[in-house]
Amino acid sequence: MVTDTIADYLTRIRNASRAGHRVVEIPASNVKKEITKILFDQGYILSYKFQEDKVQGSIKIALKYNKVTKEPVIKKLQRVSKPGLRKYAGSVDLPRVLNGLGVAIVSTSHGVMTSKQAKTENVGGEVLCYVY
Repeated sequence: MVTDTIADYLTRIRNASRAGHRVVEIPASNVKKEITKILFDQGYILSYKFQEDKVQGSIKIALKYNKVTKEPVIKKLQRVSKPGLRKYAGSVDLPRVLNGLGVAIVSTSHGVMTSKQAKTENVGGEVLCYVY
């Protein structure tokens, strides 16, 4: 039984990219779908597909690798806010990852978005994870 579904989502992507897999399939949820869209928009994954099966559905993610070195584009996926210790940040306190080179994904009252988008919309929220 998995209690932290977002950490499971990040771990599946991390393990698949380190193993050199092209595609990873993950059980779907609305938050995971939004995180997947952000990863695609920021250029960390090649493509994604939502499959509506029976009850829960799934997400198929095509991972992205460097053409020359064959290394994964995603260097690190780090869960920040955990079920035992939630991390919240106001609009002025939102984190910058690797001095702006990485992405912090934040769950706000306006939906799941990057910290840069949250700053422009002047909203804070729960810092879900860092990606770089």
